[in-house]
Amino acid sequence: MSLINTQVPAFKTQAFHNGKFVEVTEQTLKGKWSVLIFMPAAFTFNCPTEVEDAAENYAEFQKLGAEVYIVTTDTHFSHKVWHETSPAVGKAKFPLVGDPTHVLTNAFGVHIPEEGLSLRGTFVINPDGVIKTLEIHSNEIARDVKETLRKLKAAQYTAAHPGEVCPAKWNEGAKTIAPSLDLVGKI
Repeated sequence: MSLINTQVPAFKTQAFHNGKFVEVTEQTLKGKWSVLIFMPAAFTFNCPTEVEDAAENYAEFQKLGAEVYIVTTDTHFSHKVWHETSPAVGKAKFPLVGDPTHVLTNAFGVHIPEEGLSLRGTFVINPDGVIKTLEIHSNEIARDVKETLRKLKAAQYTAAHPGEVCPAKWNEGAKTIAPSLDLVGKI
């Protein structure tokens, strides 16, 4: 069963955020757009490059009214040390969420039971807590957050413009499509 257009399940966990430990729940995600970026583990190789990419584009996420959450199967204590010791991760101004009990990785379908780690999964969630996009792939392939930004903008556009769809390679400001019977077979 796909998670698209389903409600984020109830959860409660801890995160390291701007020098403090904070609680993060499904209610934390409501009221604004959220982007959950699952990674296998702290102190690995590709993960810091992805955290740094998200950090370098964080102002754009904030401009769009979205919060970024990096999630690994480590604890919030590990995330504190990771943030303090990795120059790349140290750039993060968003919550580094711990999921040592694997509640989130299981709920979002990214858990690797044999390893106790997460696949690389990216989820865009609307202000009502509904999952609008998801991407899951193998851990040796790091992501480009610019594509996540494009998907966030498309999800926000279609939410604000019911009855319109964003075609392939759509970018902000580009033409959209208003589906109709007259277009069937003509595109």
